[in-house]
Amino acid sequence: MSTIRLDVKGMTCQGCVNAVTKIVKRKDPGADVRVDLASGRVEATTAVAADQLAAAVSAGGYEAKVAP
Repeated sequence: MSTIRLDVKGMTCQGCVNAVTKIVKRKDPGADVRVDLASGRVEATTAVAADQLAAAVSAGGYEAKVAP
């Protein structure tokens, strides 16, 4: 397990936060997910690779990239 940080564009409301959380949980049901709507930052402690998580969130309709 590692902590991954993503910068996500396109989140505008609590519904978006819930959707992104569900996307991450689909990839790894045991992930600990924290979403900061104001900054567009998603932090997840997960076994999934960062690029795979970013791709899943992007496929869900958001613009996601691995944060530095």
